[in-house]
Amino acid sequence: MATVYQHSTLAALMAGLLDATLSLEQLLNHGDTGIGTLDGVDGEVIILAGEVYQATSDGKVHHITDLKKGVPFATVHEDQDSVECNLTTATFATMNELVEQHTLKNGFTSIQLHGVFEHVQVRVAPKAEKPYPSLLALAKEQPTFEADQVTGTLLGYYTPALYDGMAASGWHVHFISDQHDFAGHVLDFSAKDLTGTFTLFENFELHLPIENASFRKHELDMATLSADIAQAEGN
Repeated sequence: MATVYQHSTLAALMAGLLDATLSLEQLLNHGDTGIGTLDGVDGEVIILAGEVYQATSDGKVHHITDLKKGVPFATVHEDQDSVECNLTTATFATMNELVEQHTLKNGFTSIQLHGVFEHVQVRVAPKAEKPYPSLLALAKEQPTFEADQVTGTLLGYYTPALYDGMAASGWHVHFISDQHDFAGHVLDFSAKDLTGTFTLFENFELHLPIENASFRKHELDMATLSADIAQAEGN
């Protein structure tokens, strides 16, 4: 049975709860593949085959070997129980068509695609300093980067609309080049002849940082949460 594991909620990030509450070492006990961010929303994390990479707001990519570093939010799974997914043309529109073709809209799904991307646009969250702003405020300051004809891997998750707030509904994907010199949260992309897999999960495991006092006390503005998430995520 395939299980996806998520630490904390996107809504908590929206509320400015950006302190790390789980170490990478602990996170990797639940999966060898995934995405997230580091303490203070320090960049964009992508995990492939158990190796952790971090894109930072200066446009660089770092291989993180200090697994004592922590995350305020991340999603991982074991790279298994997957279905082959080869796309002759790939865009966000194509990925949404995939949801319809395979009846994925009511389940949590991962996707991993590799090949030569004609164009990729990413953004990278800058590290925040205390007192932390909301994720929406940070998103307004985040730099974007673009690359053409870049070989790499697109990896991320689809979340059903029902669970918006716990995560971002729809697709949330990151990218890293094979050369590990370009990475980030994907805003737009186009490619042809990508090979890869998707996994539809039977189980969703949500781990909450209940030992963190700020998490237990934080308040949410439910009236604007979905719209704020869409704006922060670039949707």
